[in-house]
Amino acid sequence: MNLPVVPKKSLGQNFLNSERVLVRIAEATKLSKDDTVLEIGPGLGALTAKLLETAGKVIAVEKDDTLYSILSEKFAKQIKSGQLTLINQDIQDFDPKTLKKGYKLAANIPYNLTGLIIRNFLSGHYQPEIMVLLVQKEVVDRILAHDGKESLLSISVKVYGTPKRITNVARGNFNPVPRVDSAVFSVENISRDRFISPEFEDLFFKVIHAGFGHKRKMLVRNLIDEQFGTRELWEIEFPKRSLKTTIRSEELTVDDWIFITNVLYNNH
Repeated sequence: MNLPVVPKKSLGQNFLNSERVLVRIAEATKLSKDDTVLEIGPGLGALTAKLLETAGKVIAVEKDDTLYSILSEKFAKQIKSGQLTLINQDIQDFDPKTLKKGYKLAANIPYNLTGLIIRNFLSGHYQPEIMVLLVQKEVVDRILAHDGKESLLSISVKVYGTPKRITNVARGNFNPVPRVDSAVFSVENISRDRFISPEFEDLFFKVIHAGFGHKRKMLVRNLIDEQFGTRELWEIEFPKRSLKTTIRSEELTVDDWIFITNVLYNNH
């Protein structure tokens, strides 16, 4: 496939050229004519075109000036009708407050922005209703605890919603071809219902960061080192949740971490 632009390595540009994967992303976003969908980094507009087929409104944020010009021309009709709003901006500077509540998010995002985008939109005050992202396969494996071991990333995602793999995407489906394979995953049921207050939410993340601080250490040791409780406290509390004091962080579920946070929150 000949591209009308030279992809910029600095922006992590790898353009998806698989019709099958584009359809899967659009379907996973579960769009209707009542929906507003935010697309991050539309590139040459392949996914944008698919989203426009079913969404009531698409808001596409593109940082690259050249691509913005190409998209403006390609979708002039949809822009004029108001179905598409094209924004020439870095997604890190975009304010989700401008979006209609209950918006959805779909994107083929640069690998180097994966963590930031997941974190900003899941933990932000204006969360999407559903998020569908095409990212590095290794990241999806970690989020879904593919090896049976939870991580800081997987817990950080699961506390806000339900992640699910949609499809794996071989590296040959991109131009230029990246060095690694990708995967599409979704996060549904996004909310902050597990948190009883903003303070509880803040404490939760401090606790999991402490817990995963030194992977080889047992969880209790990590918690005590960061002054989250005492050995005596955890020897009393852990059995209430059927947790052994020798357990490691990777073995805990989101509910286990909520339990630990609750103990600390109520012992302040």
